[in-house]
Amino acid sequence: MRDYEMMIILDPTVDERNISTFVDKLLQVVPNEGGSLEKVDIWGKRRLAYDIKKNSEGIYLVVNMKATSQTAQELDRQLGLNEAVLRTKLLRAEA
Repeated sequence: MRDYEMMIILDPTVDERNISTFVDKLLQVVPNEGGSLEKVDIWGKRRLAYDIKKNSEGIYLVVNMKATSQTAQELDRQLGLNEAVLRTKLLRAEA
């Protein structure tokens, strides 16, 4: 198991009151495959540096997790298929 950090930018039209349940559904692949979500930090709606899919704002999330490389890649792949996700960035955390 390795430590990973992932930043996710969601579409600003996602309801912010139900964001935690929405995020739990998105990240369910990690615990299902034996990994663990260490910290999920919801930053909220922020302005983007440039427009993505005609959106000038996005809802930012930072996720710290322990997972295998296959699990992390599968999570990144599934998030890329979801239409509510504008961008993802997956990094392996430094020791």
